[in-house]
Amino acid sequence: MSLLEQMMNKVYLSAPALICSAGNDADEFWKRIVSGNRDGIKETETCTGKKFYAARIEESFLPEKASRFNMKIMRIEDAALEQLRGSVKKAMERYGTERTGVCVGSCDNGSEFSVAAHRVFFKDGKFPEDYSLEMQGADYVATYVKEKFGAEGPCLAFSTACSSSAGAAVKAAQLIKSGICDAVICGGVDIASDTVLLGFDSLEAVSSERTNPFSKNRSGITLGDGAAFFVMSRDNIFEDGMGIYLAGYGESADAYHMTSPDPSGEGAFISMKAALENAGLEEKDIGYVNLHGTGTKFNDSMEGKAVDKVFNGRKVLCSSTKSITGHTLGAAGSLELAACYMTLKNNSGKKNCILPCQVWDGERDEDIPELNFVTAGKEYVFDDEIKFCMSNSFAFGGSNVTLIIGRE
Repeated sequence: MSLLEQMMNKVYLSAPALICSAGNDADEFWKRIVSGNRDGIKETETCTGKKFYAARIEESFLPEKASRFNMKIMRIEDAALEQLRGSVKKAMERYGTERTGVCVGSCDNGSEFSVAAHRVFFKDGKFPEDYSLEMQGADYVATYVKEKFGAEGPCLAFSTACSSSAGAAVKAAQLIKSGICDAVICGGVDIASDTVLLGFDSLEAVSSERTNPFSKNRSGITLGDGAAFFVMSRDNIFEDGMGIYLAGYGESADAYHMTSPDPSGEGAFISMKAALENAGLEEKDIGYVNLHGTGTKFNDSMEGKAVDKVFNGRKVLCSSTKSITGHTLGAAGSLELAACYMTLKNNSGKKNCILPCQVWDGERDEDIPELNFVTAGKEYVFDDEIKFCMSNSFAFGGSNVTLIIGRE
């Protein structure tokens, strides 16, 4: 088979393995994102005494101890990866460990432990015995997956802020399409540690209330913990038999500002158009869009403009599930890809569809083009069943990724 033929092949997705404040597995997650249940977003107090709303995972839902570093982020990753064990086994039995790669996205570098460790160092002149510099490496979340499952293919870590795990999905597909791998374990994990909360607060990006995406009253982000993983494969080998695949992807780098997006939305527009072109689709083929939708003034404004431009004013159904899960940072792209996967799975063969909803106050910002937000629990009637969903991840520094998944 030629390289060109390989690049045209589909890349299939296993069922997602995930955990976040909105669910300990994909089925619970689905129930919450369609019902609008955001009980997982709670007020929390940081080590400084400052309080925020955050979508943190309760400790009781996590393993007591991680098998590598005993940090919460590793226990979150472990909780998700254990759900993926069957899909990984199937892929490795089919292709072998040497043909199985790893791509993981995360923004974290031991944030929950490093501050405490340095506090001990400045007090005692040495680090705690359970502290390792490796905890602050960008790659530990990826190398852990490799070690846990014995994957011997390429192992890559991605840290491009909020698009990290979406970028990991793109590279996983490219590794398979180029013939380097036959299967790739891909996803992302991140944590809303005190360090992260206070860091975003220093940028004046954190909302004092639960996030309110696209509202004229929006005031910022609600941060959250989360992890979501898939196995990508060159063949449809997974037991659910859904035939869900990564249909296309697009990336752009507008590099407008270190933290603010290009207000015109041009970078986001390029990313979405590139994904449609890569998938060989037109905008009319997309049934649902999972928006990046952070709830900040600038992100929502530029994304609204870009979506309106890409869809030529068509009121495609869309939502920001961050209104329910919080913004899970480097894990967001993978978690929201899981929302799209579950949308295709749970609406298979149906014309009356239930979709991931948006929880907000309903007060539209007149400066943003009008979008067609999904309402909790409402059935939407389509001429035909939904075949394709789009997911946007637009990060600091203009690192933009759009993913499109489809179902055979």
